[in-house]
Amino acid sequence: MKRGLQIVLAILSLIPLFFAVMGLIGGAEANNAGEAVTAGLDNQFRYLSAYYLSLFFLIWWVLQDLENRGAVLRLLVLAIFLGGLARLFSYLTVGPPPANAMMGMVLELGSPSIVLWHNIVAKKA
Repeated sequence: MKRGLQIVLAILSLIPLFFAVMGLIGGAEANNAGEAVTAGLDNQFRYLSAYYLSLFFLIWWVLQDLENRGAVLRLLVLAIFLGGLARLFSYLTVGPPPANAMMGMVLELGSPSIVLWHNIVAKKA
């Protein structure tokens, strides 16, 4: 059960790593079908891409001592879930995003299941 959670978290951590690298290198324009964006939007986009990178490193830090770093995992999941709620708000008020963002929203809104799984693992430890 613990190994399964570690594997799932490790695989899921590759998602923010991918978007961090793509965002830091390509900026907002690369994620806007090549259409020009303002300098302010690009600046904010690259800044937030660094948070994705931080998320990746924090997940890997939690993986090293999964049973004892549950509080950090819960905070990470809370941040991910809140991001999903923000995407949902955008979807409802602005319209549907691209397919990859929709998939991200689904994963983010489902992220509390990771906490439930972690609780089971921690109790067995």
